[in-house]
Amino acid sequence: MESIDRLAVTSMRMLSLDAIQKAKSGHPGMAVGAAPMAYTLWKNMRHDPSHPDWIGRDRFILSAGHASMLLYSLMHLFGYPVSMDDVKEFRQFGAKTAGHPEFGHIPGIEATTGPLGQGFAMAVGMAMAERHLAARFNRGGLNVIDNYTFTLMGDGCMMEGVASEAASLAGNLGLGRLIALYDRNRITIEGSTDITFTEDVGKRFEAYGWQVIEVASGEDMDAVERAIAEAKADTVHPSLIIVNTHIAEGTPKEGSASSHGSPLGEDNIRIYKEKLGWGYPEFTVPDEVYAHMAELRRGFEAEHAAHSRLMDEYREAYPELWYELNGFMDDQFDHGGGDPELWHFDKDTKLATRKCSEIMLTRLTERLPNLIGGSADLGSSNLTYMKLFTDFSKDDYAGRNFHFGIREFAMAAISNGMALYGGLRPYCATFLVFVDYMKPALRLSSLMGLNVIYVLTHDSIGVGEDGPTHQPIEQLDMLRATPNTYVFRPADGRETCASYLEALDLKGPAVLALSRQNLPQIDGTGEEARKGGYILRDSNGLPELIILASGSEVEPALKAYDELTAKGVKVRLVSMPCMELFDEQPWNYREKVLPNCCRARIAVEALGGMSWHKYLGLDGRLISMKSFGASAPAGRLFEKFGINAESIVAAAKEIMK
Repeated sequence: MESIDRLAVTSMRMLSLDAIQKAKSGHPGMAVGAAPMAYTLWKNMRHDPSHPDWIGRDRFILSAGHASMLLYSLMHLFGYPVSMDDVKEFRQFGAKTAGHPEFGHIPGIEATTGPLGQGFAMAVGMAMAERHLAARFNRGGLNVIDNYTFTLMGDGCMMEGVASEAASLAGNLGLGRLIALYDRNRITIEGSTDITFTEDVGKRFEAYGWQVIEVASGEDMDAVERAIAEAKADTVHPSLIIVNTHIAEGTPKEGSASSHGSPLGEDNIRIYKEKLGWGYPEFTVPDEVYAHMAELRRGFEAEHAAHSRLMDEYREAYPELWYELNGFMDDQFDHGGGDPELWHFDKDTKLATRKCSEIMLTRLTERLPNLIGGSADLGSSNLTYMKLFTDFSKDDYAGRNFHFGIREFAMAAISNGMALYGGLRPYCATFLVFVDYMKPALRLSSLMGLNVIYVLTHDSIGVGEDGPTHQPIEQLDMLRATPNTYVFRPADGRETCASYLEALDLKGPAVLALSRQNLPQIDGTGEEARKGGYILRDSNGLPELIILASGSEVEPALKAYDELTAKGVKVRLVSMPCMELFDEQPWNYREKVLPNCCRARIAVEALGGMSWHKYLGLDGRLISMKSFGASAPAGRLFEKFGINAESIVAAAKEIMK
């Protein structure tokens, strides 16, 4: 490549070192070592910094998010809204240039990364979304959806299990527009990768069904460019480009583990700059580099303009599809929450809420053409398979049913990637107890504010005979403790409907915790459930006792209400399908439902239940699981562990002495 490209790479390296040194914190090693390949990739990507949300852009995820200054230096040079002042504020409070890349902080950051391996898995999700939308909308040679998805990862990403899960699925699906660049510098925080990681990564990925290309030296930008072109030429396999690099290339700390996560130090930076003849002040980019980058941007803008003309041609040829595509990207579809048919469940029919969920998914997918999803090999148990639609596969990318295999972590991360791509409303499903396998990805859903719906069935000791390994206890409390996550545990069909309608309107993830066992349709449930908590049964006058319950425990709570009311106790029964929504209601509504003057309260839930204490106060009682479950029919377990009306009545007598 021309010397100006080398000067641009050196500028990136110096910006990274100066920013990390000023912050006295950061990860300089990869930011220096991977700079040539990252610059080469961005020079060859289709993107327009002046329109970072352009639908036709290639997507890029820095999976090794600790090298965030590599991304910020790229963004600064290429013309994204990262000023030199932003670079100088790296890792400071309120700065756009956070310690790890954060989605929403800077237009052009496609995903929050840092937890290793997840960025790679999200890239798989983006590539799946691209293939799905391409299959549904491209017509007559007018390929309005045809971008590549790129990710840059390191040795740490390669070690994480989530990357292996996602890579296996990507190969199975033949995602030919997915290209991963692997910065193989063979160094992690504790030293050489030889102490833990000596496998042949190339052979592993070939076994997954990937094309594998190796570049001998990351400093050879021409070789990197050729490898990218070769990867693009293979349209039936995802591609892994293994790029051999040296961490902290060329600096006095080249090859050292300490360069991974600590500033190089002023003396080492000075020596490095002297070695390269870099005589510029700190935080300086030469004028000729800025001029070169401006010329590159003109090329990017021309590609954007060409795609816009293609969209105009598409609109002329396929006006209905063009309108629908815009509906996908702008999420303009109405879920029909005001339609009485959406809320209808036969009042005399007992249904598990997982079955109510299946009914709702069927109704909603007919209204929302961009609603897609699947399960971690549990579709027949989660009841999340959409019988009206085909399966997503390399033979049918238009299918709306996704089979993720037994890969819960990758499933959640991939769903994040599909949501980030734009245009799609993903859901994914497994048993509630297995949320432990996928929690790190659900946490990123929350951090990024992604509207991913997690359908988690078999929600309590009601799982029954499968025993304590499959009976969730602590999981709901964990999820309720996660900021920006909404946890729904509906009691019947109408509460399930309310949960879905609220979940679809959120700016964050929703968890639907659903029963395995059949439950009655309860008189009085419905629209009020959309407030998260509401009065299901009330007393004549101010209550003396308030019973709170969610999900399957609303039924025994109702029986206890009837028994206590018959004995003259003034009881209020509150159904609480979603604590987070209830807590967001105005104070006067919350006070109306849970008046401070009534301190005698009982909460019942067939899980751990710690999250109920905020409503119970010092005088309340919690009826919940204090241990793991056991293997037995569900009814026997509820009796054995005292999750029933009898326990509620006994607690009421004790609390009201």
